[in-house]
Amino acid sequence: MPELPDLQAFSHNLDKKLGGKTVKEIVIVNAKKLNVSHEQLKDTLEGQKLDKVYREGKELYLKFDKGDILALHLMLHGKLFLFDKKNENKYPIIELHFTDGSGLVLTDFQGIANPTLNPEEKESPDAMAIDADFLKTRLIKTKTNIKTVLLDQKIIRGIGNAYADEILWHAGISPFSASNKIPEAKLKDLTYSIHDVLKNAEKAILKSNPDIINGEVRDFMLIHNSKKTHSPKGAEIKVKEGSRKTYYTDEQELFE
Repeated sequence: MPELPDLQAFSHNLDKKLGGKTVKEIVIVNAKKLNVSHEQLKDTLEGQKLDKVYREGKELYLKFDKGDILALHLMLHGKLFLFDKKNENKYPIIELHFTDGSGLVLTDFQGIANPTLNPEEKESPDAMAIDADFLKTRLIKTKTNIKTVLLDQKIIRGIGNAYADEILWHAGISPFSASNKIPEAKLKDLTYSIHDVLKNAEKAILKSNPDIINGEVRDFMLIHNSKKTHSPKGAEIKVKEGSRKTYYTDEQELFE
């Protein structure tokens, strides 16, 4: 599943390529979870100019000149493709055709990638907007392990499994630490690590794939990387199997 840095890179490139274009037609093919009727979506967005593309949490937001927003959640296997005149990509969910003949399609072979018109404002903050005070106030309320908290989109939006491992290694905190036992000084380290790891990952993705709008780039990762056996500091990388694999080292302090 694309995570925050991937989506940041996608939004950067889509805004550059599509910003300012006018929607000629919207084709809804397989949008099972669309929150409005096909007719309402078409009536609302057709004829509008795309003002900008940006990221919110784990979604891409396409904002139009009248203020309407089309949110795209890629889910696990959703992909975006640009096309000229006619979409030839398989498994389309929704197609946006612009007046200059170009287009954008969201695909998903599972059929669960989800477009939403004018999504409700989320209560949880975006990962790039949090500070140490937020973490202190929020984490003191729960004994849940810190990795689970970082992955909970109702608490912090944008972080997924791979980057949670990278962030916690960077901060020197074991993913199995009880959230309410992490000292205040370490919460400051965690806040810094969240911002630093995610920003640098976006830069690495755009450097190696400057035009990227789909897929995941993970080869630069230091810890959550099946090709690596040791951390940059020399410790063995361990893997805990489960519904999600957790990559960690003994360099990370356990708070319990």
